[in-house]
Amino acid sequence: MIRVMLVDDQELVRTGFRMVLGAQPDIEVVGEAADGLAAVEALRTVEADVVLMDVRMPRMDGVEAARVICAAPDGPKVLILTTFDLDEYAFAAIKAGAAGFLLKDVPPAELISAIRSIHSGDAVVAPSTTRRLLDRFAVLLPEGDARREDAGVLTAREREVMVQVARGLSNSEIAARLHLAEATVKTHLGRILAKLGLRDRAQVVVYAYETGVVAPDHPRG
Repeated sequence: MIRVMLVDDQELVRTGFRMVLGAQPDIEVVGEAADGLAAVEALRTVEADVVLMDVRMPRMDGVEAARVICAAPDGPKVLILTTFDLDEYAFAAIKAGAAGFLLKDVPPAELISAIRSIHSGDAVVAPSTTRRLLDRFAVLLPEGDARREDAGVLTAREREVMVQVARGLSNSEIAARLHLAEATVKTHLGRILAKLGLRDRAQVVVYAYETGVVAPDHPRG
């Protein structure tokens, strides 16, 4: 059973999510909160596997709440829901440790699939939205940071895999494009995470854009 906490300042939104998720045999809504601070406090007594988190909320927004929740050892995974006018907040939340983000108008089936994927240890950076979201606010990204040189520790193949991950491709799509076995792609991704000290697939996307390994509309591989 996947235990989910809903965090959104609109009760009607939480009700809708609760109805959709509650109909799934493997998902249980174990708690709700109207803002980030209430979520952080609730998680001291409520055990959850995945936190479905809105971004803009009173008292403590979703970005700060994600940072606090993800900093805790063995804490739940955080899935951010965003809209196009809040792209930079979603990006900041991924950097803070959130396992992924989806648009708020995501179809129920895609939301359910994302929750299951995150619970199984994957990260969700929806291919259908990754490029649009990142391209839209890429001008807000820094030119690069002190970690730029870290990419030099990657092999040529690992760098190729990183570029494809940043473009929003799944492991199976990367395998087809690079003519590799899917298990080999997973191995390369694991090495990328280990070498760069990144948490998951979502942070690989952030890293690739931030450090210039990939630039909007001008991928460099």
